[in-house]
Amino acid sequence: MTTYLVTGGAGFIGSTLVERLLKDGNKVIIIDNFNSFYNPALKEQNIKDFLNNKNFNLYAIDIRDRKDVSKVFDKNNIDIIVHLAAMAGVRASIDNPLLYQEVNCLGTNIILEEARLHDVRKMVLISSSSVYGNCKIVPFREDVVVDNAISPYAATKDSCEVMAHAYHELYDMNIIIPRLFTVYGPKQRPDLAISKFTRLMIDNKSVPMYGDGTTSRDYTYIDDIINGLIGSCEYLFNNNNVYEIINIGSSNPISLKEMINTISDTLGIEPIIEQLPLQPGDMNMTYADISKARKLIKYNPQTNFRNGIEKYIDWYKKN
Repeated sequence: MTTYLVTGGAGFIGSTLVERLLKDGNKVIIIDNFNSFYNPALKEQNIKDFLNNKNFNLYAIDIRDRKDVSKVFDKNNIDIIVHLAAMAGVRASIDNPLLYQEVNCLGTNIILEEARLHDVRKMVLISSSSVYGNCKIVPFREDVVVDNAISPYAATKDSCEVMAHAYHELYDMNIIIPRLFTVYGPKQRPDLAISKFTRLMIDNKSVPMYGDGTTSRDYTYIDDIINGLIGSCEYLFNNNNVYEIINIGSSNPISLKEMINTISDTLGIEPIIEQLPLQPGDMNMTYADISKARKLIKYNPQTNFRNGIEKYIDWYKKN
């Protein structure tokens, strides 16, 4: 039985991954501090079905608290880490950059250091498409320079990738870094656009459209993301001397207008659009080149955008 440590394991992506890992017969330990970035009750809901599983263990602690993190490593024989815990959100990072630096950079460094001290040599370190900023080379390839962040959030994610490389070089840690592209689907965070716009349309409230609706995102359905993360873990179990960065996306950008129209069509509700100026820190587009992930971990996204929206809205209505 393989023992996974999943940080941020009660969140949208984390809890979906944990469900899959438990289903596959693994032991899963999660760290989550249930912070108030969005309603903590939603995270509690995400993990309630795992609480009676003998192969599941929850530590409600903060990754910035090294003493608490160290105890988790002391008590458990961890085989691999999937490090998802972070302060998320581009716009919120502009309002509170020091918090983002502290959680994302210091927190990640503590996880890396405790892993080193406890001889845990395998880590999937989650990064973000935001590191590409307004990259002129599209689709975004992993080998382009990403030193031109346009938000503190993006800068922290880039910093974590660089720190991970230092641990790989110095301590033979095997690390794979998936850069995730706009994840959506059941259990999605309420602050994210698809979740927010669905709720606003159902409540007959206006939908904020920033800019002229031509900005686009490489929306990637949660099941495809989870397959990418599982593939990343398998790659670490089958290879040595690993430091790889891979894009996990759909490679199919969808404009803001098309996203709104797809939700509207699926719900059968005409949206009330409130046009607003573009927001600082927002990227013009994200667009993943996934050829490296296809080759390295046999990544192959299956869910097209319209089907993904239909699945999400079906879940939303039931929940």
